[in-house]
Amino acid sequence: MDERGAGAAPESGDRARLTAWVHGTVQGVGFRWWTRARALELGLVGHATNRPDGRVLVIAEGPRRDCERLLDLLRSGATPGTVDLVVESWSDAAGGLVGFVER
Repeated sequence: MDERGAGAAPESGDRARLTAWVHGTVQGVGFRWWTRARALELGLVGHATNRPDGRVLVIAEGPRRDCERLLDLLRSGATPGTVDLVVESWSDAAGGLVGFVER
């Protein structure tokens, strides 16, 4: 056990990878562009990608706190289109990403 204690949240500077599957009316409404703009404001790297089933896949890496802020924004109701559900998973940052792109 480290000094933060068992189960403690990572420190704000810990780098993380957020994988978020965004469900709803999120294609053809500027959602990927909006996500890119928010991610760049937060200093994150990654991508927002349209999927054939109508979802958008968001991969973002950076400080855990900033990834959590992006996740909050995705769920905020202030996005283009309509977000019905965001399913997220977390992992250690893998690296190899440059900038934040729309795919």
